[in-house]
Amino acid sequence: MDPSQDTLTQETSTSSFTPPSTRPSMGPSTTSTPGTGAEARSHLLNTTYDNSSSNRRQAPVSITDFRLFDGENSPQNIAVYGFGLGALFGASVILATMVGTSIPQFWLFLAALGVFHSLEYIAIALFNPTKLKLDSFLLNHSPEYSTATAAGITEFLIELYFFPQLKSWGLLNKIGLVMVIIGQAARTLAMFSAKSNFSHHVEYYKEEHHVLVTDGIYSILRHPSYFGFYYWALGSQLMMMNPVCIVGFAGVLHHFFSERIQYEEQLLVRFFGQDYRDYQARTHTGLPLIK
Repeated sequence: MDPSQDTLTQETSTSSFTPPSTRPSMGPSTTSTPGTGAEARSHLLNTTYDNSSSNRRQAPVSITDFRLFDGENSPQNIAVYGFGLGALFGASVILATMVGTSIPQFWLFLAALGVFHSLEYIAIALFNPTKLKLDSFLLNHSPEYSTATAAGITEFLIELYFFPQLKSWGLLNKIGLVMVIIGQAARTLAMFSAKSNFSHHVEYYKEEHHVLVTDGIYSILRHPSYFGFYYWALGSQLMMMNPVCIVGFAGVLHHFFSERIQYEEQLLVRFFGQDYRDYQARTHTGLPLIK
């Protein structure tokens, strides 16, 4: 369910920034005398008249050269993903604040999704561009995360139909919204404090440039991005008044983070030795029942 990885070492993705694919430069046709009709037109379409090596370029000849949703970190995919998330945020905020709307919490949840996924990509783009990839949006992070998101939306809509009084806007919804804001703020601060040391993946080996980040929000919390996502996820379900998902999310997230933090901290002790043990002693996770 968790789309986050908060390690105090560095971004561990093994994939590099993938530039947009380019077609190889093609020289002029080898036919010395073009024919007529279709043959002549074919010759003209495939001939490059500027023969200088510095300017010899082949323009795309088909719309298929501009592929979308192919997993590549290409400008066109980045633009589509970014535009989609921005549109989702903007439209959701408008719908949530419209006078007379009966379910502002649903639209606020969609707006929170737009902010969350956008900031994940932006943080890696700013501080770890060589490790940037389209998956840095975390839109398809894992089947578990997708299932959890779909479950939250499905429960809300089913209960809205059968128990509309449960979905009225009140104090608990507002508390959930505050939790979402605090969670997102904590996770964003974690990414911007750790900079290139932030990771979406577990780092198994210490590289020469790895450092132990202990300032900023890390001076208070050992795993602030975990803290942030935990309360973001629970807050979103409280905001939507999804009782089933609140209980389910709490159990799954606690199990996941307790195991992940224990495993990661074994690695971090191996990386940094006594320095990390001292850091452990003066900080906490901020997660219930997880030291």
